[in-house]
Amino acid sequence: MSDPAGGAAAEAPAPVHRTTASDRFLRLLTVVPWIAGQDGPRIAEVCERFGMSRKQLLDDLQVIPLVGLPPYTPDTLIDVTIEGDRVWLRFADVFARPLRLTPEQGLALVAAGAAWRDLPGADAAGPLATALDKVAAVLDVDPDEAVSVALGNTPPGLLDTLRTAVSERRRARIDYYAYGRDQRSLRDVDAYGVFAEEGAWYLRAFCHQAGGERLFRVDRIYGADLLDATFVPPATAGTGTRPHGTEVFTPGPEVPRVTLELAPAARWVVETYPVEQVEEREDGGLRVRLAVSAKPWLERLLVRLGPDARVVDADDEGLRHAGADAARRLLARYREQH
Repeated sequence: MSDPAGGAAAEAPAPVHRTTASDRFLRLLTVVPWIAGQDGPRIAEVCERFGMSRKQLLDDLQVIPLVGLPPYTPDTLIDVTIEGDRVWLRFADVFARPLRLTPEQGLALVAAGAAWRDLPGADAAGPLATALDKVAAVLDVDPDEAVSVALGNTPPGLLDTLRTAVSERRRARIDYYAYGRDQRSLRDVDAYGVFAEEGAWYLRAFCHQAGGERLFRVDRIYGADLLDATFVPPATAGTGTRPHGTEVFTPGPEVPRVTLELAPAARWVVETYPVEQVEEREDGGLRVRLAVSAKPWLERLLVRLGPDARVVDADDEGLRHAGADAARRLLARYREQH
């Protein structure tokens, strides 16, 4: 093309699409399971199927070897092999162990899988889709049906009362059950906000009993009354490192720690509770160290784990026998009732 003056006109540069983290994540959700289900597909075949350039695919594949589980050693990371014009993905052995999903976790997985099927290039008949169908069958749900989500059980009108306390800056008195301490108490709180996260409602407030800002699970609040006193929230209210997070327990150095040896069947503990140290054992189990907010919490955990857990060390001598103490009390109560 020439300009009116007879010179060659420069063509307008093609617009450059900048790949975002969301773009890459969505691509990986479909590309990874498809490649893993094939026997070394050609790179050109992968690019054609998913509408990618060779550079995009190779850039994405550089991220995959960083995906794995703690302690992120080579045997816990996904392996990517590129030879010539073919690519192989092999999952680490830790991904082969069965997961212990609660019904709620299984339903969340099925719902996420239903959304994944709508992504461009998703293999609706591949191994991932088959696995999701099996989970749906176990739960006896249809992924195509509407899902009703309930965020915990709360007394009628409780959320309205808490929201009124937030909007009118009125102090509230709540009847709260502390799960970790297995105690129920009345607390006067200055409510900063009410929000939902990870399937539960939370109240963020300044607790006058604790003398600091706290998060309260709304489904553990038995009742709430508005008081006449009002308050002015500080400028720093709710501006911590996780303003919308659900971390209600941040252990300090004074909080006792325990070390547990977990059987392979109890590995789910590190996926459910915050642990400070994790060591692999030769039998496939784990040795973990975690902080204990209160003895009743540890007792419930150990009773739940049964023979799959053993306390091998504890800062507080009273925690060494927490599981056995709780089991004896449960047995005594059972005998009294029968």
